[in-house]
Amino acid sequence: MLISIILGVILDFAVGDPYSFPHPVKLMGRIISFEEKIARKITKSNKGLKLSGFIIVIVNISIGFFMPYILLKTIKQYKTIYTIVNTYLIYTCIAARCLHDEAIKVSKALDIGIEEARTRLSYIVGRETKNLSEEEIIRATVETVAENTSDGVIAPLFYIIFLGASGGLAYKFVNTMDSMLGYKNEKYIDLGFFPAKVDDIFNYIPARITGVFMCIGSIFRFNIRNGFKIMIRDRKNHKSPNCAYPEGAVAGLLDIQLGGDNYYHGKLVKKPNIGDKIKKISRADIRNTIEIMYRSEMVFLLIYILIFCL
Repeated sequence: MLISIILGVILDFAVGDPYSFPHPVKLMGRIISFEEKIARKITKSNKGLKLSGFIIVIVNISIGFFMPYILLKTIKQYKTIYTIVNTYLIYTCIAARCLHDEAIKVSKALDIGIEEARTRLSYIVGRETKNLSEEEIIRATVETVAENTSDGVIAPLFYIIFLGASGGLAYKFVNTMDSMLGYKNEKYIDLGFFPAKVDDIFNYIPARITGVFMCIGSIFRFNIRNGFKIMIRDRKNHKSPNCAYPEGAVAGLLDIQLGGDNYYHGKLVKKPNIGDKIKKISRADIRNTIEIMYRSEMVFLLIYILIFCL
């Protein structure tokens, strides 16, 4: 398992997620879209949609866990093939390089012009981007990398370490369901109720340890004391019970302020701020947040290796 995890992390860093390459998350997205169509065809009532969301969660977690589990168990006697398949499955669960690349695209787009940056940002955030200033674009990018350091890096590794590749893929299914169905608008408030709640539960521990790893990994580099301070002080300054931990850590480490109001689907959503505006947020903070992401990933791996080797 240790070798496959290390190889998976290296492969993610070296290759990322090529758009033309087969990826389990793409299949998950198609399955969820199909399930949504079936659910809306079968029932129109609020209770029916909520029940459908519950069934979708149970079915997809089962698919995400048991399909790779059975596959890996079947080929376990063929050690080389097992290691290759296991490594590939673990690699597809980790999204550090993808986050890195998408954030850098936004940063580089700012050199081209504000409209290009707004368009690039719209690919990775749910908020409206058409009227955002350069500072707001940078803030949104930093928040996305910070939040997804938990969702796309630490949380998958957490479940992989404890439950193997099957655990990582089950988690990815949970996270994909939340990103596709977990909106609190009129269309998804019922169907997405259980997907959103289950995602909150699955991310409860990973989000908190992500914030801690971000701070530990930033020793001799960023403001660790302020990272811990803001993470703890502002941990409830978010509609999500989890997101403020990694965002708070980043805000404190970089001495910047995140959070604040945003528009979603034409509606203003008021949010409290996270962190103190000790310095003005700048383009350099996008790269700094990416560095914090990699540092937290390395801290997690080093802790796992030390425990594994004892």
